Amino acid sequence: MRQVYLGRSGLVVSELCLGTMSFGGRADRDAARAMVDRFMAAGGTFFDTADVYNHGASEELLGTILGKDRDAAVVATKATMPMGDGPNDRSSSRRHLVRALHDSLDRLGTDRVDLYQLHTWDATTPLDETLSTLEDFVRAGKVLHVGVSNFVGWQLERAVRLQEAAGYDRLVSLQPQYSLVERNIELETLPATRENGMGVLAWSPLAAGFLTGKYTRGGDPSGKGRFARFVDDMPDAGWATLDELRAVADEHGTRPATAALAWLRSKPGVVPIVGATRPDHLDVTLAAADLDLSTEAVDRLDEVSEPRLGYPWDFGSIPGRPPRHPAGVSTGAR
Repeated sequence: MRQVYLGRSGLVVSELCLGTMSFGGRADRDAARAMVDRFMAAGGTFFDTADVYNHGASEELLGTILGKDRDAAVVATKATMPMGDGPNDRSSSRRHLVRALHDSLDRLGTDRVDLYQLHTWDATTPLDETLSTLEDFVRAGKVLHVGVSNFVGWQLERAVRLQEAAGYDRLVSLQPQYSLVERNIELETLPATRENGMGVLAWSPLAAGFLTGKYTRGGDPSGKGRFARFVDDMPDAGWATLDELRAVADEHGTRPATAALAWLRSKPGVVPIVGATRPDHLDVTLAAADLDLSTEAVDRLDEVSEPRLGYPWDFGSIPGRPPRHPAGVSTGAR
């Protein structure tokens, strides 16, 4: 598995990230250890967790499994979500984040987090309070890099401009939902990440299993679990995308899930987060690290899954203006 820079930072990560949301829940200790071993044997180094995943059990299990291999791993975790019933047991306030980081370090059994992320936008806390707290963590050496998850474009811009004005370490990554059937971040959020040199960690890259090809139009909803509504409400455009994905996968001699992840890998600065509940499920996703789709296949998947722009994104450019030279466009890619 190749290693890449995360955005414009100096942090080097594997081009696939192992998501550990199932650890301590649907994946017990033995299954989690087998997944970590399989991922690292394939060259994977990047792991994503969060304090809220199984109420800390994911972090604790990941830390235990990594053990002496901690220095060979890049560990990302997140905070903001509720971890208790008290009024200060949630949010991106200084009070909550200080406690959350302390608890995460303890559960992970480490002295620093490589990437510490805000799990979502917090409209209840002044952003400068949150950002100054993150900067304190960096200066103390407890956090090496900071990122965010589930922010939209204007929120990213606001955060980066405040960090820039204060002389803080800037955000290096965004963790959004991104897949062939969820491309809305391309309208405004993804351009903001590229303009600011941020890496993109794509969660749910297989759209809750939809892009594995295991579902059919009008099929039996049993077995879809908590994502049943997501699959049952899939529009016709999503099913058309899946049909094209199946065709591309067949042409490349692979599975739809592998091809879907390879499509994401073709996008500048994007690292898909792959997860599983059983070790053998990783075989299909890890194969994406060795699959480079043809340019023609990527173009076909781009076209069939292209999101509807709408106003103001489709308003058009200024008439008569010459095209911008490619060198003048900031992509954030290394």
